[in-house]
Amino acid sequence: MIPPSQNFEPQHYGLAPSHPEVEALLPRLATGEILDIGCGSGRHALLFNHHGFPVKAWDNDPNALQRLVQISEQAGCLGVSTELHDLNSHRFNGQYQAIIAVDTLMYLSPSAVGQVIADMQAATCKRGYNLIICAMHGDNSPAIDNLSFAFASGELSHYYRRWHIVHYHEQDTLWTPPNSQAMPIRMATLLAQKVSVKEL
Repeated sequence: MIPPSQNFEPQHYGLAPSHPEVEALLPRLATGEILDIGCGSGRHALLFNHHGFPVKAWDNDPNALQRLVQISEQAGCLGVSTELHDLNSHRFNGQYQAIIAVDTLMYLSPSAVGQVIADMQAATCKRGYNLIICAMHGDNSPAIDNLSFAFASGELSHYYRRWHIVHYHEQDTLWTPPNSQAMPIRMATLLAQKVSVKEL
């Protein structure tokens, strides 16, 4: 791992707090590179780099990536590399220790989601992790009316039926879209490790 940055304080740069699921993932990780797809302005990419992990951070918003570059330079988080990609069409591979997609898949075309998950799985090294947080269809989820995609109940966990699912849950919560107010939504959260049950 690269030496941890000592200067990164998210609130100082106007970033939202890291998602608790991302923070909980950190102690599970060994050495290796992290891929953050749909990284936005980098609250999670910078967190991983602050803890010494090299990070690739992808988004389709050049303004968000430019802000991430500026913050990383100011904070001394020198192990974050950014790339502009549209995940609706971008195929990828690699060997990452963890790949995270937090509030990302729900902005993609429904026809692209299965391929993105397949690429995430293929690009994860053995015993590495995938963390996905995404909107779901639900009786009390008006927010999904403005989203491109939402999972059905059990759909996300089914994609990972051959992996060790560390935890999976579906729950109603409040979600704050960019430049909007919080609204009720049902979310699926999955943390899975690339290891078969037989190997545990």
